Amino acid sequence: MDEEQRTTEVRTTEVQDGPTNVQRQTVSQARVSDGAVVAQRIVWYVAGFIMVFLALRLILLLLGANQGNLFVDLVYAIGGFFAAPFSGIFGSPTYGEFFFDTASLVAIVVYGLLAWGIAKLFTLNGAREV
Repeated sequence: MDEEQRTTEVRTTEVQDGPTNVQRQTVSQARVSDGAVVAQRIVWYVAGFIMVFLALRLILLLLGANQGNLFVDLVYAIGGFFAAPFSGIFGSPTYGEFFFDTASLVAIVVYGLLAWGIAKLFTLNGAREV
């Protein structure tokens, strides 16, 4: 659960404008996020970055993208690094041909579950609303 502290400050000043007294109010609001919320957002950002590269790798392998292309090679390298622990479970990719990379798919699921678990760790000690 995202917890944010919201601070509202109202300042009232009285000003003499000719024969009339004028009241002016200045309202300022500040929002401060809890440290656990910030940590959760960082975990999900990093996990999202990893999962995007894995998904791109999966799509490019499905389409048989040319590994000689700089962008494709970059995606294969970064995505391959994160998919490496799961490679060989179902088979190895053949670059340049249609291939359904199950290692990338398994990696997306596992990294998503890990991110969820780590993000939940930050809320274990938090107060709960009843």
